[in-house]
Amino acid sequence: MGFWSVITSIIPSAIAYTIPILMGALGGLYSERSGVTNLCIEGLMLFGVFSAAATIVKLQAIPGFSFVLAIIICIIVAMAASLLLSLLHAFAAINLKANQVISGTAINMLSTAVTLFLAQTITGSGNITIVRGIVRQNIPLLSKTPVIGPLFFTSTYWTTWVCLLIWGLSWFLLYKTSFGLRLRACGEHPSAVASAGVNVHRMRYIGVMASGLLSGIGGACILVTYAGEYNAGSGINGLGFLAIAALIFGQWKPLGILGSTFFFGLCMTIANMGKVFPVFQSIPTGYLGMFPYLATLIALIFSSRKSAAPLASGEPF
Repeated sequence: MGFWSVITSIIPSAIAYTIPILMGALGGLYSERSGVTNLCIEGLMLFGVFSAAATIVKLQAIPGFSFVLAIIICIIVAMAASLLLSLLHAFAAINLKANQVISGTAINMLSTAVTLFLAQTITGSGNITIVRGIVRQNIPLLSKTPVIGPLFFTSTYWTTWVCLLIWGLSWFLLYKTSFGLRLRACGEHPSAVASAGVNVHRMRYIGVMASGLLSGIGGACILVTYAGEYNAGSGINGLGFLAIAALIFGQWKPLGILGSTFFFGLCMTIANMGKVFPVFQSIPTGYLGMFPYLATLIALIFSSRKSAAPLASGEPF
């Protein structure tokens, strides 16, 4: 297998792994820019995977039900479910002024327990497998473009482009609108913002709720693209924590997050597909599995020296 063949095999899969991490990290960006530390991205994404799986299994069992409509509905349900779960974190952090690290950890534990219980109640095994997911497709004309066509427009999911559109809209919303300015100010100088008449609690609620919505999308994308099931044993394999690491590595900026999530998506691809390529076959499977998390630690060591975290993130108001 030649070098170019390896690259054209890895990049499309890396993009598929990147998108859920990107949505989780983008959700964390909204929350932390508003001033609420969000460590429950893992739990929110897991809840999204479960909710999407339970929904699509029921819909696919209906004879003649539209497959595309079933996918859209399962994504909406995942967003709603993760949004409701995120409200628990918002209430604890904003209204009760609880320790946000402890609250986020509790939400992660709650999500794991609740989804496991419900999955076992529904199926008896704790796993929910969907009949079919989204099929990869080539984008007409663009897939024929030299160099970039085989890398980015061949064998792609339509959800990838929807999520990239959400990322672009988020960049515009956060940096080109008055709403984005107020949200970011709440995470930097909430007292000054409050003195100007802005409801800090409401803005922080919006930030945390956005993290729930986007994490739900990320969880649904995991299910309908490469995973195809909710697995009670493995969950989402720490992708939510990778999203938090990508948020830090990307310095709490949309463009930085896009680059860092692609890096982690590439690491996940090497870990999961390494044995397919001759260049990685001599490396033990256990070492390949460790690679994304080892890369995360190394990335955080270098990025922590110049952290650009919002000044008031984690501080009750």
